[in-house]
Amino acid sequence: MFYQSLRFIILTITTLLLIVSCRHSESITAQSVIQTSTPNNIVISANPTPTLNQQQKINVTDESQLVDIQSINQNIVIDIRYATKNNFLKKQLYPEARCVLRYGVAQKLAKVQAELEKNQLGLKVYDCYRPLSVQKIMWQTLPDNRYVANPAYGSRHNRGAAVDLTLVNRNRQELEMPSAFDTFTPASHRDYDGGSTESRKNRQLLEDAMRKQGFTGLSTEWWHFDAPGWENFPVMDVPFSQIH
Repeated sequence: MFYQSLRFIILTITTLLLIVSCRHSESITAQSVIQTSTPNNIVISANPTPTLNQQQKINVTDESQLVDIQSINQNIVIDIRYATKNNFLKKQLYPEARCVLRYGVAQKLAKVQAELEKNQLGLKVYDCYRPLSVQKIMWQTLPDNRYVANPAYGSRHNRGAAVDLTLVNRNRQELEMPSAFDTFTPASHRDYDGGSTESRKNRQLLEDAMRKQGFTGLSTEWWHFDAPGWENFPVMDVPFSQIH
């Protein structure tokens, strides 16, 4: 009788120890899942229809962070044409008129603005960051890589590292240029020698100001400039609503 009671006590203690051990193991496993599910990187999508579970992860630094140019310099005039129907497609492509650029690019553009202000001039931007999905729409309408980058490779605009702009006077009125923005004719080329002397002078003035901060122009569009180091940034399709 004594041995039977002892055996029962030992069996009971063993069972209790097994139950406690299993519960502790489950607790550790649950904690591990919670910890590993916490993201360590900022996520930026390169997919035309970004989702939370299908995204490209990159390490974002201060220089590569997307920012609104108005948070850097409010004197730069904003006229985002693709947020209106006043563009070569004759339809609105952006939900809002914002000039978004990489932080480092925005800083350089602000320096251009500061230098121009010394001569009572300034910048007006037509386009900055452009989502890849919009690039595809443009390519469908104008598949000419002299004026629209092939979305298969991406545009510098898709990287947040290019800007379309012009010059304005102290009253924020545009200076004369050889052609209007998005005029895809020889008059938009940088080597175009037609038009008025004043328009060519203004075109050169814009180019000189941008080059001073490292920007390089596109030969077929006097208004387009690429930031130095643009190739270091990935092509993106982040909606404007996700950029703060």
